[in-house]
Amino acid sequence: MGHASRVRCAPMSIAVVTGAGSGIGRSVALALAAAGWSVALAGRRAEALEETAAAAASPDVLCVPTDVTSAEQVTALFTAVRDRYGRVDLLFNNAGTFAGGGVPVEDLDPATWRAVVDVNLTGAFLCAQAAFRTMKEQDPQGGRIINNGSISAHVPRPHSIAYTATKHAMTGLTKSLSLDGRPYRIACGQLDIGNAATEMTARMQTGILQADGRLAPEPVMDAADVAATVVHMASLPLEANVQFATVMATGMPYIGRG
Repeated sequence: MGHASRVRCAPMSIAVVTGAGSGIGRSVALALAAAGWSVALAGRRAEALEETAAAAASPDVLCVPTDVTSAEQVTALFTAVRDRYGRVDLLFNNAGTFAGGGVPVEDLDPATWRAVVDVNLTGAFLCAQAAFRTMKEQDPQGGRIINNGSISAHVPRPHSIAYTATKHAMTGLTKSLSLDGRPYRIACGQLDIGNAATEMTARMQTGILQADGRLAPEPVMDAADVAATVVHMASLPLEANVQFATVMATGMPYIGRG
């Protein structure tokens, strides 16, 4: 009984989820709400955020349309959350883009490269920075940041140089936040996800380019299984941290030679 009470979120646990209008972000936001969290939904499309909010089990959901590449909008997001709830206990740093995926490196437009870096890396930094500041200053002090790293934080797919580079960089962001957060009870971990069934991965079930040049379908998993992992990581006491975790479709060609 004592152990179970340690992993249940507090009645006023406040989470911010970026990229909450679809896919993994929506699944995680809904799972957190079902687990008793108050959830702030961030994303560029207000209508998509409202759809997520309408599906939430809890009425205590805040929609804040946000472009994570804008420092001003990220500041406004965390100001809105503090004004509503008084604090931030969790950031799920999830917003991302696969723009440029499928384009050979020699043909990738530099503007597309910069756009991917702006969303996947700079956006993640801006949100983490704003969360860090809030968690450092609030009372009780501390909180948790969970970064969506992706399997691409470990190994690339063909023709994915921009996405892969940013997800490798996410690992450095996670490690630095973990180290710098220690004095302030700010824990940071990374969840590397492989083939969750979302709009982004729909083509994997019909055929996607493999390292040997073949087109082959790949298995996927339910995004709800990703969400359950995030809820577990988020519900730990701040004295414990899942530093890195990988959750993936069991049969996807990642381990071994395919």
